[in-house]
Amino acid sequence: MNDFYHAPFEAGHDHVFLGAGHEKNERKTWGVIALCSAMMIAEIVGGSMFGSLALVADGLHMSTHAGAMLIAALAYTYARKHANDPRFVFGTGKMGDLAGFTSAIILAMIALLIGYEAVARFMSPVQIHFTEAIPIAVVGLLVNIVSAKLLSGDDHPGHSHGHSQHEEHEDHVHDEVQHITTPAGVFSLSIFEDGVPPVFRIRTATGGAIANAEDITVTTIRPDGARQVFGFIQKAGFLESTIDIPEPHGFMAVLKLADDEYGATFEEHAHDDHGVDARDHNMRAAYIHVMADAAVSVLAIIGLLLAKTFGWLWMDPLAGIVGALVIANWSYGLVRDTGAILMDVSPGDKMLGKVRAMVETAGDKLVDLHVWRLGPGHFGAIVSVVTQESKRGPAYYHAALRQLKGLSHITVEVHQTP
Repeated sequence: MNDFYHAPFEAGHDHVFLGAGHEKNERKTWGVIALCSAMMIAEIVGGSMFGSLALVADGLHMSTHAGAMLIAALAYTYARKHANDPRFVFGTGKMGDLAGFTSAIILAMIALLIGYEAVARFMSPVQIHFTEAIPIAVVGLLVNIVSAKLLSGDDHPGHSHGHSQHEEHEDHVHDEVQHITTPAGVFSLSIFEDGVPPVFRIRTATGGAIANAEDITVTTIRPDGARQVFGFIQKAGFLESTIDIPEPHGFMAVLKLADDEYGATFEEHAHDDHGVDARDHNMRAAYIHVMADAAVSVLAIIGLLLAKTFGWLWMDPLAGIVGALVIANWSYGLVRDTGAILMDVSPGDKMLGKVRAMVETAGDKLVDLHVWRLGPGHFGAIVSVVTQESKRGPAYYHAALRQLKGLSHITVEVHQTP
């Protein structure tokens, strides 16, 4: 048996695995720090001039808010400046995850402190200065709303791309629809993968009757010459292939109708992000911190208003306990997600399935596979393959795997058997 090992492709390649909106998010975070710092100075100076201890206390609280944002901002700046530092073997893409993990721990500590203070106030109620406390809580809420607006936008941490009704009608196609003109009419051939494994679908462009499923096949011819034949079954208004389409979806498709053949080309589009985790956990942590602060402000306002109106002094600490539980829940989710990335936990089945399908479609055997996240939208992969093809070396799989969106660093080991 002959072993071939190939280092990551392209000599002199870089290891910059930062998120697509890295610099934009960095500027946003510094902007929030400037806003919080200005508010902090105004509250401390104003409180000192007018003798308001509550205003000074809120200003000091705002300093902790700015400090939490500073963690995110410094992580962005450090990761950008050291993106090409050779000391970081796989780049600085995980710096944001490390900052997110740190922020999550801070959020957990804040939740514990709020909970402790709330329980203490249940046990020993204190006098509340409603005239000062309510306006301060409102101002704090407004600052957090502005901060959340600055941190959100087109790449909102919770943003996901939905599908319009038009897209739903068009089968949520992975690639463009290919229209094929035949003597029997015009057929539209598309790749459908909305909630199901990718399959071919064939419709008549004119809305006429679909040809018999037995009369149609589609053969995919990939750049390496690999061929795969797809049969079809009748569905409501269209034909659907009986087997799934392996990734990537870049190939020549030959539609055979009766004895005639018609060609169409599908290309793997850069906007395909299926299975690619591009979440920026550093920005997510900063956003969660702002939203947690906003949630506490809302609960505090409600608790203070009820306490002032009905004399329910217990509403203020109750609001604190609810806020602590909400923050603790958000903190747990952030710790879970960022901790998994820092420990190189497998990112899920989608990317693994794509790599596995690539190897098995070529007729080879996958004996070892490791996929992990290098940064937002970037994966690394170590692949070990056994093949009987004497001319199929690591370069073959580098060329094939590079078509998968998000697979940014590839190491291939090929074992050739007789």
